[in-house]
Amino acid sequence: MSFRTRYILYIITVHVAITGLLFVVLRQDKLLFIASEVGLLLSIFFAIQIYRSFQQPSEFIASGIEAIRDKDFTVKFVTTGNQEVDELITVYNLMIDQLRLERTRQVEQQFFLNKLIEAAPIAILIFDFDGNVASVNPRASTLLSVQSDDVVGKPLDALGYSLLAQVADLADGESRIMKPNGIETYKVLRANFMDRGFRRSFLIIEELTPEILATEKKSYSKVIRMMAHEVNNSIGAVNSILDVTHSYVSEPDVQHAVKVAIERNDRLNRFMRRFADVVRLPQPQKQPADVSGIARNVARLMQPLAEGRGVTLTILADEPNVQTVDVEQLEQVLLNVVKNAIEACTSGQYVEIISASEQLLIRDNGQIISDDVAGNLFNPFYSTKPEGQGIGLTLTREVLLSHQFTFSLGTNDDGWTEFRIGFA
Repeated sequence: MSFRTRYILYIITVHVAITGLLFVVLRQDKLLFIASEVGLLLSIFFAIQIYRSFQQPSEFIASGIEAIRDKDFTVKFVTTGNQEVDELITVYNLMIDQLRLERTRQVEQQFFLNKLIEAAPIAILIFDFDGNVASVNPRASTLLSVQSDDVVGKPLDALGYSLLAQVADLADGESRIMKPNGIETYKVLRANFMDRGFRRSFLIIEELTPEILATEKKSYSKVIRMMAHEVNNSIGAVNSILDVTHSYVSEPDVQHAVKVAIERNDRLNRFMRRFADVVRLPQPQKQPADVSGIARNVARLMQPLAEGRGVTLTILADEPNVQTVDVEQLEQVLLNVVKNAIEACTSGQYVEIISASEQLLIRDNGQIISDDVAGNLFNPFYSTKPEGQGIGLTLTREVLLSHQFTFSLGTNDDGWTEFRIGFA
C-alpha cells in the first residue's frame, strides 16, 4: 500500500472517529457541535495542505525521473518558496545542467569520431559484442569491394576476402604485415575499446604498398645505376684492349680466347642493360588500342616456343577490346607473362589467353605457385628459375602500375595458375 493511500485512510479514520465522538458528546449543544464541525473541516483542510507539502517533492522526483528516462535534459523546475522543496529543486537543476553538458559533449565527440572514421584513409572495421562486423567505413568498403549492408552482422572469416580470413585469428593488441597476393602490402592492427562497460574490438587495415614500392624502387634504382656505371666503364675499356689484342695476335687459341672474352663482355653488357631498363622505364604513351589484337600478336610470336615444349597455346579474343594503353609496354608485359606460363608447363599441358571487356587473363595448368613463393613473385631480383634474373615480373609490375591497372598472380584451388590484368 502506498504512502498516499495510508495517509488518506489515516486522516479519514481519525476525523470520522472525532466526528462520531463529538456527535455523542455535544449533540445536546448544537452551536458547540457546529463549531466543532467547522474546526474538523479546517483540520481536514490543513491535513490536505500538509499532505501536498509532503507530496510535492515526490511529484518533482517523479517528473525528473520521467525526463531522465526520456533523455530530456532540458526540463528544469522553478523554486516554490518551500525551503525543503527548493533545496531539492536546486540539486535537481544542477544535476540536469551537468547531464546536459555531458550529453552535448558526448554527442559532439561521437559526431567528430564518426566523421573522422568516415574520412580516414585507412580501412576500419568495428565489431559488436559477439565479434561480428558492426560497421565499416567507406575506405574499407572500397578496399574490400563490398557494401556495408552485405558484411554487417557477419564474422571476418565469412566475408570471402582472403586478407580478412588470414587475420581472423588476430588477438586484440596484435598487428601483422600481410602481403596476400605478392603485390599489395597491408599492416593490420586489432585493438579494443570499452562500450557501456563491455569490451568491443575494431580492425585497422593500412595499405603500405605505395610507400614500400617507392622506397624499394629508390633503393634498387640506386644500386642498378652504380652497377651499370661501373660495369659499362670497365667493359668499354676492356673490350677496346681485347679488340686491339685480337687484331695483333695470330695464334688461333689466343684469338679464340680473346673472342670468347669479348662475347662474354657483350653478354654482361646486355645483362646490365636489362636491369637498367627497369630503372629507365619511361612514362607510358597511352593511346586507344585493341588489347585483343595485341594478345593475338603475342600468341603468334610465342607459338614456336610453346610447340617446342609440347604445350598447347590457345587464345580466346574474338571481340575487339579497346583500351587506352602504351602498346609497346603492354606487349612486353604479355610476352613476359606468356613466356613464364609456357615455361611453367610440360608436354601435354595448356596455356590460355582470354581477353574480356574489363580484363585480360593468362592461365596455365602447369606448375603451381606455393604460398611462400606467391608473396615474393614481384619482388625485384627474385626468381624461382636457376637462370632467372628476377627482372621480368618487376618490369611487368612497373608497367601495370604506371598504367594504373589492377593485377594479380596466383594458383586457384582447381590447380590453374592465373595472371589477371584488370582494366576497369
